[in-house]
Parts: sequence; structure tokens; C-alpha cells
Amino acid sequence: MKIKEAIQKRRAYRCLEEVEITEELAKDLAECAQLAPSCFNNQPWRFVFVYSKQVLQELFKALQKGNEWAYSASMIIAVFSRKDLDCLIKEREYYLFDTGMACAFMMLRATELGLVAHPIAGYREEQVREVLGIPEDMAVVTLIVVGKHSEIINPVLSEKQIESEEMRPQRIPLEKFAFTDRYREV
Repeated sequence: MKIKEAIQKRRAYRCLEEVEITEELAKDLAECAQLAPSCFNNQPWRFVFVYSKQVLQELFKALQKGNEWAYSASMIIAVFSRKDLDCLIKEREYYLFDTGMACAFMMLRATELGLVAHPIAGYREEQVREVLGIPEDMAVVTLIVVGKHSEIINPVLSEKQIESEEMRPQRIPLEKFAFTDRYREV
């Protein structure tokens, strides 16, 4: 699969079916993240790959209402970092940007492998830290829910979630965010 094809196929599906997760798969995804660019090659990202049933069950308790669909996940990747792990140039803190790029590399690799890798923000950060042993001084940036896409609609989905499952949500037109030579209000 070419990169553009992976970008076009990547979707934040919520209907998942179980898929076998192996140590090799987690390592493959981590290796792809490792190759992402970062300020002065600081690589500020940290990940916990959770795929044992027992730890997944504990982590599910940290998910907020509306993310019950993630209980079908075969793996959840906790993504975390700290601003002093990366460049601090005046007011610019690069750690979130660089960690996001590493996540994008992992998500595109997961897509290439026929998996769904859906990042979410609906979780209780303290509970995630506690379950996974993440230090207090680290920011949990996102959780990436991983599984295989299922054509069967998950009954816990809201109408809006079902709609986005069936059809890719509308994208903002290019002319509203991509400009030549100078920004202008649209």
C-alpha cells in the first residue's frame, strides 16, 4: 500500500471486531513511531501498548461515556510525554507536535496492516496513569484504540457516531485552511 492510499483509507471507525495482537505487532508500530521526526531528534513520545485482557479491562474503566464502543478494542496504546523531553524554544513547546507525528506514523502503519487505530480524548487521565503506572509528571496525550473494522454496527453507538461510521465525515474545504503566500480570513 502506498502512503497516500493509507492516508485515504485511514478512518476513525468505532465498530471493531477482535484481532490477534502480538508482541511483534506492537514492536512494528513502535518502530514506525521511532522513525518520526522530532526537534533535535529528542523523540519525546512514550507509549504503553495494552493488549492483555486483564489490563484492557482495567483501562476500559477509565474511558468516559461515549467511548463504550472502545470496549471492543484488541489493544489500546497510551501515548504520553512531558514538555522537558523536547525542545523549548521561547514559548514554543514542541513535545505535543512531535508526539503527534509519531502517532500519525503508527496510525498509518496500522492502516496499512488492515487495522483501525482511533485516537480518543474521552478518558480520565489520573485513572489511566494509575492503571498503567505512568508518572504524575507525564501528560497522557491520547489513547489510540486498535482493532479490526467490523461491518456490524455496534449497538452502543449514538446516531451521530453511526452516521460517521457509514460515511466519512465531511472534511473542511482546502480553501479554508490552505493558503498561498499569505493567510487570509475566509
